[in-house]
Parts: sequence; structure tokens; C-alpha cells
Amino acid sequence: MNVKIFGSKKPKDKPQETAQDDSLEPPMTAREEWSEFFKTAMIAIVLALLIRTFLLEPFNIPSGSMKPTLRIGDYLFVSKQSYGYSRYSFPFGFAPIEGRVWDDEGRKRPARGDVAVFKLPGNTSIDYIKRVIGLPGDTIQMIDGRLHINGTMVEREAVGLREVREGRRLVTMMEYIEILPDGTMYSIYEESDDRPLDNTDEYHVPDGHYFMMGDNRDNSQDSRVLSTVGYIPENKLVGRASFIFFSTNGYANIAEFWKWPWTIRYDRLFQGISPVRGSGDGA
Repeated sequence: MNVKIFGSKKPKDKPQETAQDDSLEPPMTAREEWSEFFKTAMIAIVLALLIRTFLLEPFNIPSGSMKPTLRIGDYLFVSKQSYGYSRYSFPFGFAPIEGRVWDDEGRKRPARGDVAVFKLPGNTSIDYIKRVIGLPGDTIQMIDGRLHINGTMVEREAVGLREVREGRRLVTMMEYIEILPDGTMYSIYEESDDRPLDNTDEYHVPDGHYFMMGDNRDNSQDSRVLSTVGYIPENKLVGRASFIFFSTNGYANIAEFWKWPWTIRYDRLFQGISPVRGSGDGA
């Protein structure tokens, strides 16, 4: 039986609709693109300044006064929070800070053996990096090339002779492991024990100051030279050297990019700078 449904009509096809996303924004104008670029750049600059000021600041090594620990062409990070903050923790030393702040009530202080960056007292536009040898109240003296702290000669152990380039000279030096009274150990170089700074008067480190020396003992201008460096006020400390993040032997300039892979000292990348710490109480 055929059944016919009255009134039924074939539905008509609906016109095809073009889907559009109302959330799409019109493309930015050239002026808006430049504005976004400027804002992004400013944010990046502010973040970099914050990191540089409060956490890590990069430095490079231009001289050999800290050989063998640091070499010319090393690039390292300095930990800014290690000793708290002073006005020289900030770019251009503009912060109106007296002494040091956020230093854990004076408990964040350099220890003997630390490698630290500081502002040269006579010219704060110049940064120096040396090893902390004398603390406030210490007496330091060099006698026949041997370091004395508070009247006690510091031990050292010979490692062996090294051929070291000093400018255009190739110099034979003895490498030693110097062992501080608390057992802290690090390497030093000595050409001999009768150079100009190998015999000195006693240095009495004032309160709030530190005595700094280079590891390349006969080729370092440091606190032994009172007229140039002398004792370092604690507010001139920038921070403690942390680790090497890049190192180059300098045999290729920045334009000779094809030589870069052969100029990088891969064995020095991410090398720590802190000395080996002992367990002794010290003097």
C-alpha cells in the first residue's frame, strides 16, 4: 500500500555561510609594531639590569695576574648576593647606600681564599679581581716569597715547573698549592722568591677592610702595593667570582667567525672558581 504524506516539501538547501572569527584583530600598523618592539626591548633591558644588579654580573679577564686560576680571555660570572650589596653593586654606583645591606646582619663576609671582584679604591671606574688573603684585623707579611698570616708562615706544596707566557716573554714558573691555616687550598705561580714584592713590611688590615693578592705572585699589582691598591674597604666589594661561562685563547677576532670553534677553551667552560675548602678552624 502506498502512503502519501500531504503537505510535505523537500527542504531547500540553505545558503552556505562563511565562518568568520569575530575575535580576529586587524593587523597592526607599522607604528604599533614599533611600539610593541620597543616595549619588549625595554622589558628585556630591565630584566637584564635586575639580574646584573642582584644576581650575576659578567666580567672578563684582561690580565694574567690571577694565573693559574684565571687566564686572559676567561669570561666569568660574579655572584652579587654573596656579600650583600653596596652602592657599587649597582650600575655606575648611583645607589645612595652607606656600607653594605642585605648581608645577613654582617654574616655575609668574604672568607680567606675567596676570589672577589672589587672597585679600585683610588678609581672606582676600574674593576680588579684578586684573592682574599687578609681579613679585618689580620697581619700580613711576605718573607722570602712566603706568605705569613698573623705571624705564621702559610704552607705550600710544589706541583711542578710551568712554561707561562707573560706578554711576549715565555717564563718558567713553579706552581704551588698554597694551604691557608683553615685548610683552604688553591694554586699559585712563583717565578722566584726574591722578587720586589717577596719581602715586605707587615701589613695591618684595618677594620672593615680586606687584603687582596693575585695568584701570579710575581706579576700582580695588589694590596701589597699600598700606593695603588692597598686595603680594600668592604663597601668597594662587588661580589664573589662564581664560575667561568666562556673562555677564548684570543687567536681569532670577532670578525673571523670561521676560526671560533678552534679558539674556544672547551675545558674551561663552566669551571668553578671557588677554592678547595678545608675543615680547620684557621688562625
